[in-house]
Amino acid sequence: MDKEQIREFGYELGADAMGFAAIEDYRSEKSPDPRSILPNVKSIIVLGYREINGAVESENARISMASRMGGMNLSRKNNYLMARHIEKHFKAKAAPVPLSYPLDMGPEVMGLVGDVSIRHAAVAAGLGVFGRHNLVIHPQFGTRIIFTTILTELPLRSDPSVPGNLCNQCGLCVEACQAKALDEEGKTDVMKCLRASQPYGIGGAIRYLRQFIGIPHEEQKALLSDPILLSLYQAQFIGFQYTCFKCMAVCPACTEA
Repeated sequence: MDKEQIREFGYELGADAMGFAAIEDYRSEKSPDPRSILPNVKSIIVLGYREINGAVESENARISMASRMGGMNLSRKNNYLMARHIEKHFKAKAAPVPLSYPLDMGPEVMGLVGDVSIRHAAVAAGLGVFGRHNLVIHPQFGTRIIFTTILTELPLRSDPSVPGNLCNQCGLCVEACQAKALDEEGKTDVMKCLRASQPYGIGGAIRYLRQFIGIPHEEQKALLSDPILLSLYQAQFIGFQYTCFKCMAVCPACTEA
């Protein structure tokens, strides 16, 4: 009954998909033990939000990113409300885990490993399977869905796993990846992906600032009016800007138009 009450509340908040995983069914080699976040964690609640098809397929990166930001903002708010709901109504501690930032920027991971692997949590919660692009494919929304998680001390059984394989191994995602980040099956070269998908992240900022070193004053002045600098400035208050959604856009595993 607890699961159905929580699921109903999640859908009322605006989630498009929900799943539950007992903590023993969650496995991630790289992410920390969830007990380092919530020592007595018993289960993981996963909420999914469908991407906007027109935005994912748009060639205008600003439109695509604006849609993703909307999903991130909604998920962040709902994670807080869901965690508060669990603590209030079920008297069990809960810890909302963000979809993206803030990230651990320490030297060991440099923001490349999340506190919880949301993809692995989604699979453990019966919300999909991994595809060739290493993203989760949902039975209804395909790859066009983002997930977020909440750790809780409330004991909840895992939802049934998705049967079969939803990926047809067409290879379209590999071909569409301009960064060549998917060439090795079963692995995403994160650094290659970031250089292509986040050109205005910290790596792009460092590369741009290095151009100022040792060049004449007039050339420095030209760099100060470069649109790239303005985009880097904009990123400082917008946050992470993903400008590439090609692996998601070309994936045919989507049953809902």
